[in-house]
Amino acid sequence: MGRGVRGRRAATTAALLAATMTAALAAGCTGGSGSGDDGRGSPSASKPGTSPSATGGSVLAVKIDNAPAARPPTGVDAADVVYAEQVEGGLSRLMAVYATRLPKAVGPVRSARESDLELLRQFDRPTLAFSGAQKKLLPLIDKAPLKTETPGNAADAYFRASDRQAPHNLYLRPGKVMPDPPGEAALTTGFHYGSAPAGGTATASQTVRYPAARFTFTWSQTRDRWLVGMDGTPATTADGKRMAAATVVVQYVKVRQSAFRDFLGNSTPYTETVGSGKAKVLRDGRAYDVDWKREKAMDGTAFTTGDGTPVNFAKGQVWVVYAEAP
Repeated sequence: MGRGVRGRRAATTAALLAATMTAALAAGCTGGSGSGDDGRGSPSASKPGTSPSATGGSVLAVKIDNAPAARPPTGVDAADVVYAEQVEGGLSRLMAVYATRLPKAVGPVRSARESDLELLRQFDRPTLAFSGAQKKLLPLIDKAPLKTETPGNAADAYFRASDRQAPHNLYLRPGKVMPDPPGEAALTTGFHYGSAPAGGTATASQTVRYPAARFTFTWSQTRDRWLVGMDGTPATTADGKRMAAATVVVQYVKVRQSAFRDFLGNSTPYTETVGSGKAKVLRDGRAYDVDWKREKAMDGTAFTTGDGTPVNFAKGQVWVVYAEAP
């Protein structure tokens, strides 16, 4: 079943020296003291967005830490869509999008990035939960058509876990910011679901590499899912469940430098999700080479065969991994 895009609905409604540097990069944007959230100013500086509060038709998007020290995560298995992107130092960060169900807790929660704003424009006034952001980015977040939920404006929705060190121990209680899930109609991603397209290539696994991270998706016939691996290790959630996706999209995009840098001076990558290009869709143990197109930020992304036929995804959780186009 095709899902509409936000544009249509509006008409109607992240040696000792090597070890030290690895730890610093794993912390993402953590300041030198390690006590703040991402070293991008106090989270209280993240003011609510200028948009009205989210209604029942708005998704919840949560920025999730994916540094090795932050694993295993909590609540990712409940997401409808999981986006993976490259961040500073060649590491990765996740954004989990919730519409059909809300877990009791999600995390570890980390900071927002400039490219998140473009990605989230496909949804109708989404709620974005994050730990903070670079001070220069905050004005852009405030002007974006979304609602922000941070420790600074929704303190009772967050808690610190005692079994992890900061900044990898901040968690969100989704029910505190969104009492009920908005429902499937809020997923204005442009994705289509249904029977598998013709063709494809039998595929046992697919790996996507970033400079300092990698994802591997391995087909499980018994689970009828793609099992997620990270950096050569099986990925599980905090309750021990293996992370798995019904559909995986490896979307080849332009990744350029943004105007922002982390405290080490590393440029923050900007992942361009508006435009067109090639992608690989994994479902049912097969891989399909397809085209993608997203004309405007308020649109969802269309995945099609060479003749323009929409490519159906398998029902269930979708992972979209942004890889730099060759």
